[in-house]
Amino acid sequence: MTSILTITLNPTVDLSITAEHVEPDRKLRCSRPDEDPGGGGINVSRAITVLGGHSTAFVALGGPTGDKVMHLLAEQGIGLYPFRAPAETRQSLTVTDASTGEQYRFVMPGPTWGSGDVKKALDRIARAAPENGIVVLSGSQPPGVPDDFPARLSSRIARTKARFFLDTSGRALHNLLYAGAKPADVLRMDDIEAEELARRPLPNRTDSADFAQSLVLRGIAKAVIVARGGDGNVLATATERWVAEAAPVPVVSKVGAGDSFVGAFTLAMARGLTLPEALRWGAAAASAAVMTPATDLCEMREVRRLLPASPVSAL
Repeated sequence: MTSILTITLNPTVDLSITAEHVEPDRKLRCSRPDEDPGGGGINVSRAITVLGGHSTAFVALGGPTGDKVMHLLAEQGIGLYPFRAPAETRQSLTVTDASTGEQYRFVMPGPTWGSGDVKKALDRIARAAPENGIVVLSGSQPPGVPDDFPARLSSRIARTKARFFLDTSGRALHNLLYAGAKPADVLRMDDIEAEELARRPLPNRTDSADFAQSLVLRGIAKAVIVARGGDGNVLATATERWVAEAAPVPVVSKVGAGDSFVGAFTLAMARGLTLPEALRWGAAAASAAVMTPATDLCEMREVRRLLPASPVSAL
């Protein structure tokens, strides 16, 4: 299998609790918290492990919370390439209202990075990137990390001939339109991020495919994926467009669906599957993930069961 390196600059310890009712001005009695290591790249590595693959997680860690992330990753058997963050690793909190099923997600910003921290991280990742492997940059960027970090990273790892998979959002995503860097091999975003980037509504699959293909033709990426939730996942290259159906499943929690998609998609590509086949695995994993509570990700048994319900067709 092709070697995989995931990158998490802004990891977290995800705390998940349940309260009978969530309402203001009351002391809320909660369940004991579940703890998981979190952050985009970490969750991608967790999904890869669940699906029987292996990856190494490059993670910026600091303080006792960073030590906690390291311990939780070790418990899950995930290989770690630690990088010293400039300050304490953040925590995030997911609160589920048991009476309604609604979730409230409180996400901390993470430590502020300086230019020296950014340079050191780029140097370390360039050394850690596997030759002819896959490098996955996923998740938010901590304060102080420049918007062009993905573009700079793409250029730094070019010598390794590793494929670069990118799942980002916000200003870092918008910066790709103007960065003029080596294109990512795969760029993924959800439908809301795609509409923000396009600056117009994308009401149906064809609209998403048209926009994704326009990004490919602009040299942003060789393949672009737009996740449309229950309406499936669209993938476009310069010459082809596909859609993978979302399996009809009961939704318990949407947390981790995107990371499960990226993990399954990346593992499928590392195993030599084609883009449409990898898209189907990603779609099945995302559907499996929404069936699990809190910050739990997809489960292998459910992913395999949902593969027939996630067919891929040309668009």
